[in-house]
Amino acid sequence: MSQLSTVDATFLNAETSTTHAHIAGLGVVDPSSCPGGRLTVEAAARLIGDRAHLAARPLRRRLVQVPLGLDRPYWEDDPDFDPARHISEIALPAPGDDAQLADAVAMLHETPLDRSRPLWELVLIQGLAGGRAAVYIKVHHAAIDGVMAAETLAALLDLTPEPRELPADELLPQRAPGRVGMLRDGLLKTALYPVQSALSMARQVPYLDEVPGMAAVPGVSRVSAFVQGAIGQSATPRAPRVSAPPTPFNRPIGRGRAVAFGELPLAEIKEVRAALGGSVNDVVMALCAAALRTWLDKRGELPASPLVAGVPVSLRRRGAAGDADAGNQVSIMSAPLATHVDDPAERYAAVRADMDGAKRRFATSHGTWVQDLAGLVPAPLAGPVTRLALSALPPAGVRPMNLIVSNVPGPQFPLYLCGARVLGYYPVSVVTDVSGGLNITVFSYDGTVDVGIVACRDLVPDPAELIDHLADALDELRALTRE
Repeated sequence: MSQLSTVDATFLNAETSTTHAHIAGLGVVDPSSCPGGRLTVEAAARLIGDRAHLAARPLRRRLVQVPLGLDRPYWEDDPDFDPARHISEIALPAPGDDAQLADAVAMLHETPLDRSRPLWELVLIQGLAGGRAAVYIKVHHAAIDGVMAAETLAALLDLTPEPRELPADELLPQRAPGRVGMLRDGLLKTALYPVQSALSMARQVPYLDEVPGMAAVPGVSRVSAFVQGAIGQSATPRAPRVSAPPTPFNRPIGRGRAVAFGELPLAEIKEVRAALGGSVNDVVMALCAAALRTWLDKRGELPASPLVAGVPVSLRRRGAAGDADAGNQVSIMSAPLATHVDDPAERYAAVRADMDGAKRRFATSHGTWVQDLAGLVPAPLAGPVTRLALSALPPAGVRPMNLIVSNVPGPQFPLYLCGARVLGYYPVSVVTDVSGGLNITVFSYDGTVDVGIVACRDLVPDPAELIDHLADALDELRALTRE
């Protein structure tokens, strides 16, 4: 028996007609090694049926709602689980280029998942130029976080075109409690809610300024430092008092999505890191800062202050990735993004310093503000309160962040899906009113950094332009290494 955590439930409660909380990946594959030279729905369904037990359950679990909404939903294994019901196939018209693929993925990403069955779907996309195919798979964020997503992907992929031998499925089916049991537990938790809420608030107050946007509120950082001292907690580095400036992608989002994808050579990024110092992630953040600066400047919308990026951070302990019952273990770290700095060398140095400060601050705080805030509201009220909070206009001068930027390390060797070699894997994530109508996620794989961008189509109709700016930014940093 497994119940959704408060964070899991928040991803469900956040959904509206314009916001969908699923995360996805687009794999471009070479199916020439597949039987008949084609990746088929039947092969994909057979693969998932054989390996669902390796993927920490999220592929075969469905939601069970508590009567009257008194408590968070439960997970149970779907007794009628059939992978074929989750898999479909489409084909692109000639010439089947990457722009057509991006448009198709954008339309697929606009569609919510069916909550009456396990929260995932897979679409095979045929007809790509050069004999390629693509696989788009999306899973609800309530069912999976980034670490579990990587684990699920690893369960479905092989190191060679030939499938590996699989361990037997020894997982016993999980069932949710009966209605009476759920009602009893829900009533008890409702009665204990004031205590739980007070505990969540007490845990959060010393680190209130780590909540995105809160450090910009006058007095908050001082209150956090005072409380830390009062409870004998070692002082943590002060969060920078920055508020995200207005941009064209920080307006209410619509229903439409725009998607772009591309890749950067990992060797060149490592070359920049070796010459200029820092980490691969510092280089990625600097590339994003340069690309966003160019994009905003071309439109006459470049703010005089830095943008603020929300950077997802996993809270899972090493070796605990397979603990699906623990739910989402994720937080968000805020970091200034030095788009206001014109000189490339100075911008890179600023990004390095800002990321170092943000990481030191996060490492010395408890990092669980997402969980603590999610636990402040009782389950019967969590849905409407969450949606109201995410759609409300921020106070004057306070905006939590401009966008999400995420960097996910991946394997540096080729992988195979049903015998088809994976040529690239591009993450497609989430946009919201609060986090901004633009999300940049990168995944390093087999010598490249694969970039996936998703945006609100009304605010950023052509995110492919940002892919070009990222490539230009890398050339700019490489030129610095030769000076």
